[in-house]
Amino acid sequence: MASTPPSRPSPRVEVIPPRPGELRRARAVARVLDDLIPIPGTSWRIGIDPLLGLFPGVGDWVGWAASLHLLLSAWRAGADAATLVRMAGNMVIDALVGAVPVLGDLFDMAWKANDRNLRILEGVVAEPADTRRSSRWVVGSVVAGTVTLLGLASIGALLVLRTVVGAVSGLF
Repeated sequence: MASTPPSRPSPRVEVIPPRPGELRRARAVARVLDDLIPIPGTSWRIGIDPLLGLFPGVGDWVGWAASLHLLLSAWRAGADAATLVRMAGNMVIDALVGAVPVLGDLFDMAWKANDRNLRILEGVVAEPADTRRSSRWVVGSVVAGTVTLLGLASIGALLVLRTVVGAVSGLF
């Protein structure tokens, strides 16, 4: 009679609740970046993210750094890797398209990546049983990839701006 080897206990999945006030802060960040200023006569609101984008390179970095708060909040709340990648994807789309002068800023007004990521974060917090703690390397990889893509987009935007300025200054 063959004995079966003892089964290994499954690894314990730890869900860490958000820090007190963290969801409130995340809501405030999303509001300031995407919905702070009402546009008179419409139901539309814009935040400072598209306005920051008017400053090539630097403004995009500032907006991205503020957006990172939502991603880190979701990570602390125990979001799984797929959720974190989806949130980072929203940030990357916002950063890459937002780096295009003027058109990117118009896109930022409509895309509202921070509002999208806030809704995802609220879902993570509302359904903690459905989330699990993701490994740190996933977040590190996503952040490193996002920083790299944002850097490349910023460099591209600066090169386009330099070319345009050079062409315009050559006319005078």
